[in-house]
Amino acid sequence: REPLSVTDVERRAIHRDDRGKVVAAFMNLDRGSIYTRFFTHKSSLSEKELRQLTDVDFYHVVALVVTARTDDGETIIAGGRYVADDAPRPCRSAEVAFTTEEDYQRRGIARLLLQHLARIARENGVSRLEADVLAGNQPMLAVFRRSGLSMQQRGENGVIHVTLSLPPETAERSAH
Repeated sequence: REPLSVTDVERRAIHRDDRGKVVAAFMNLDRGSIYTRFFTHKSSLSEKELRQLTDVDFYHVVALVVTARTDDGETIIAGGRYVADDAPRPCRSAEVAFTTEEDYQRRGIARLLLQHLARIARENGVSRLEADVLAGNQPMLAVFRRSGLSMQQRGENGVIHVTLSLPPETAERSAH
């Protein structure tokens, strides 16, 4: 499979009408990427999963995509999202997850998505991001380690549970 000929890349919020683009992006993933994201092999997304991926409120559920402009239009090449719990501030946590199409991995896309999700999460009163990562998914663990956020991890049965602390923005830090 040839990588897409990319003329422009954009990071944006996901939209409800992105369902077809999400399906196309999923179908473009190899089995290994699907397994590291969903912890199971699957050949398609259910209607319920599509709804969960595209129907977001940007408070409890936030989802961003990275798209590439191609000769055929806009193609989703990566996505990042979080789902927050209902705990009161400042104890809210959110589960975060990422997917990047193989031809675009190791280019800093997940790092970029994490930075923006962390900023949005902080603004929404989330104090920590959490993720379960397969122990063999060292590239994703490296993204978390290099995020600049305080990171704790614990492993069990081949899965690493990562917790990233989101300290509140200070006036001085947010001015930079």
